[in-house]
Amino acid sequence: MAARRGLLEGLARDADVWERVSELALLHPRDNTFPGEVFLRAAADALDWCGASRADPLSLEGLRERFLPERAFRGRQNSKFQYAVLAAAALQGGTEPDLLEEVGWWQADDFWQYALFAAVAYIRAAASRAGVPVRQACQDLAQRPGHLAP
Repeated sequence: MAARRGLLEGLARDADVWERVSELALLHPRDNTFPGEVFLRAAADALDWCGASRADPLSLEGLRERFLPERAFRGRQNSKFQYAVLAAAALQGGTEPDLLEEVGWWQADDFWQYALFAAVAYIRAAASRAGVPVRQACQDLAQRPGHLAP
């Protein structure tokens, strides 16, 4: 709950993404995907909250550029971000990605950060789609019963 709360409260107050990474790093056990799973679930919840569906999808084209402009990715970083974005969408669609199998080849203990970046982008995109400030989207997501991280 602390990871989800930290993400949503930070976004609600428009905290710098790098500040979020620094603060939430304290929750990350070395060589573990946590709190990445929490961030993916928050991203999936944002998709659900804004009504994204097969019939009415949220476009991923330019997602990073529009909703995470403060963070640029190069090379393998693009693939890591794309994986986190697609894994969150898979969760919202009712599937469970095999995180350990995927992130094992990354050779870096940074999955949780890319999951955080994906969550930030999705929450901002969901707020934009709903026509509300990010603060309101975060407050709504924080109050959704049954959507707390395990």
